[in-house]
Amino acid sequence: MPISFTRALLLGSTAVIGCSSLPTFAHAQTQLPAVEVTAPSPIVRRKPVAHPQGHTHVTRTAPNRAQVPVEAEPVAASAPPQGVLPIVTDQFATVTVVPNDEIRRSGATSLGDLLANKPGIATSGYAPGSASRPIIRGLDVNRVGIVENGISSSGASDLGEDHFVPVDPFAANQVEVIRGPATLRYGSQSIGGVVSASNNRIPDALPNCAVAAPFMSYGLPAKAPAAGLAAPGCMNAEVRTSINSASRGVDGGILLDAGGGNFAMHADVYGNKVGDYNVPSYPYAEPGIAFNGRQNNTAAQSGGASLGGSYFFDGGYVGAAITHNRANYGIPGVEGAQQQTRIVGEQTKVTMKGEYRPDAAAIEAIRFWAGATDYKHDEIGLEEGGGGAPHVHQTFTNKEQEGRVEVQMMPFNAGFAAVTTAFGIQASHQELTAPSPEGIGSPTNGLFDPNRNTKVAGYVFNELKFTDWTRAQIAGRVEHVELSGSAPSFIPNEFDTDADPTSIGPAIGINKSFTPKSGSIGLIQDLPWGGLSASVTAQYTERAPKPAELFSRGGHDATGTFDIGNPNLGIETAKSVEVGLRRAAGPVRFELTGYYTQYQGFIYRHLTGNTCEGGACMIGAGMELNQAIYTQRDATFRGGEFQTQIDVTQLGSGTFGVEGQADVVRATFADGSNVPRIPPVRAGGGLFWRDVNWFARINMLHAFAQNDISDVAETPTNGYNLLKAEVSYKTLLDPRIYGAKEMTVGLVGNNLLNENIRYATAYNKDNVLQPGLNVRAFASVKF
Repeated sequence: MPISFTRALLLGSTAVIGCSSLPTFAHAQTQLPAVEVTAPSPIVRRKPVAHPQGHTHVTRTAPNRAQVPVEAEPVAASAPPQGVLPIVTDQFATVTVVPNDEIRRSGATSLGDLLANKPGIATSGYAPGSASRPIIRGLDVNRVGIVENGISSSGASDLGEDHFVPVDPFAANQVEVIRGPATLRYGSQSIGGVVSASNNRIPDALPNCAVAAPFMSYGLPAKAPAAGLAAPGCMNAEVRTSINSASRGVDGGILLDAGGGNFAMHADVYGNKVGDYNVPSYPYAEPGIAFNGRQNNTAAQSGGASLGGSYFFDGGYVGAAITHNRANYGIPGVEGAQQQTRIVGEQTKVTMKGEYRPDAAAIEAIRFWAGATDYKHDEIGLEEGGGGAPHVHQTFTNKEQEGRVEVQMMPFNAGFAAVTTAFGIQASHQELTAPSPEGIGSPTNGLFDPNRNTKVAGYVFNELKFTDWTRAQIAGRVEHVELSGSAPSFIPNEFDTDADPTSIGPAIGINKSFTPKSGSIGLIQDLPWGGLSASVTAQYTERAPKPAELFSRGGHDATGTFDIGNPNLGIETAKSVEVGLRRAAGPVRFELTGYYTQYQGFIYRHLTGNTCEGGACMIGAGMELNQAIYTQRDATFRGGEFQTQIDVTQLGSGTFGVEGQADVVRATFADGSNVPRIPPVRAGGGLFWRDVNWFARINMLHAFAQNDISDVAETPTNGYNLLKAEVSYKTLLDPRIYGAKEMTVGLVGNNLLNENIRYATAYNKDNVLQPGLNVRAFASVKF
């Protein structure tokens, strides 16, 4: 990390901490409600909830919100204004939250694009708007889990950077990115972090169709349904649409929520269509390719629909949903454009979840999640050189089932602390295929033969409340993994000079089993200075190899590699420490985090410098694909993240303020060489203004050049400046006059400097530019 950047980060964080003790203007003294998150822990705390008559109660945060409230001291109840930076202070490691308003303003059609510029998070950026998977602290596909409503996304995005993530932000109410101890809840494959999208496809509350209090000015009474129950025939609807200039794209969708008596239902349908997007300049590393001002072969079309419902009973609920996603998008780059390569995929997912809160002295809640998915995509294109008719070159399928049950115990007084415990059991089964189009007799039988992956795990979380200011967490997980498939008979070792790197040999059947064990301990301490909260966590995590790392043996066009799996791989171990300092209340809100992780047996694609084509390899260059052998080496990751938002002064009817952010990750192997494709150092800031209705913001993010690269098949990446600006207007309406009760409209400008932006994390970055100047207009109307 450059010394100048280090000093700037330290000085900036010191200044922010110092500002937290300064006198503030009266308007900023209004306390913002705490950000509620659901993914980080199986222990759900009790929250204060405003009563319709203006009193406040403390009630268990139960999904059906129909429990008998317990009287508590009155507190002010308010909704957070749009544009407020969400800072989570009650979790034991960093949690990044993207609330509903921000998701709507962003217009992102993939989780990677939505999270790309958050501190500590990057994106694979392979096919912008279509195939962009989040990267957390330099860790990607095999170490980052993606879940929707508590169940794995279950696509094939972890098998190739060109594969789409079958979780569309359109229906998401909130997206949470968790690191640290909370990942133990989801499994060893999420050692780097978990991206959790939540929505209302399985309703966990009956819809509230009451008229909001602001309509009192129109002479309408303010009403709220008693105990969370809705009147018969109650329905909420929302229509969303947007257009953008860079790809001439249009999207839209409808969401419906209805309920009455003991039932609630949800339905949504959405779709989007874009053309090849504009780029600032010639995007290709090699000259002489036809260029029309656009990144060729980036047109895309996608959509989906979902239908779900829940039944509520005394103390709980149970619900289910069926969701279908589809995608059809081009793969950018020289070869992708020449061969008109496209991916056409779809997924059908059936999910269930529920909760029961028995009237018992020991058990507070029992929760469950279950899901089954059927995923398939075809990779379609012309023959090499662009001849012939389009046909299927490769097919990926994934059939996966998963279930999880959690039991949260009642808190008990252990003398030294109040202790709350939650237990969980998780099981899953996965069958993956990627057969060769040449059939069983081909030299490699495709990227990997059909393989199976079965996991069973148990975990426990304990939270200890020593005082109102000091809390601790101890968590552990034991997992058993069974994997079966076929691997190359040539078992490579890149350090063995006698091994023949050109010989792969026929596939042989392999059965492997692993029992990774993980544990963590964390502490949160509220500090007496300006509402600060400090945390420290230590974590030991073991990860079993994934099927692609064991069984691969074929060409992988997305990464430009010929992947050779290694059945000799063992468990990967990570020892990490994270410290954080956060403040969520008052006019100065910020989050500062530092982390250090040592990996033993870090698994990665090792580029040997040899090349392959078809089923043959040769020493050195000369063939189409770079030979990549999955192997293990010790590695160290360290870095930090910072973000802040400061309400400076009252300006007109609203609040004017400044914001800033920075992040850095440095990753090296034990010999000092660089781990490949690590995000660059980034820093930026901007100005904002908000009031009850309006939100305006302008922000610049600078990414420094990335020169810390691998010695083989990786090139430096230039830095860039990303300038964004946005303005939105949100207002409540009188449904008697307008037929609608809420409207939001806005304009968002992205890459306003029209800069050449290439992501250091993208395999195809030398031939693919991110979109140029883009203006997006959006609207949302609720009925």
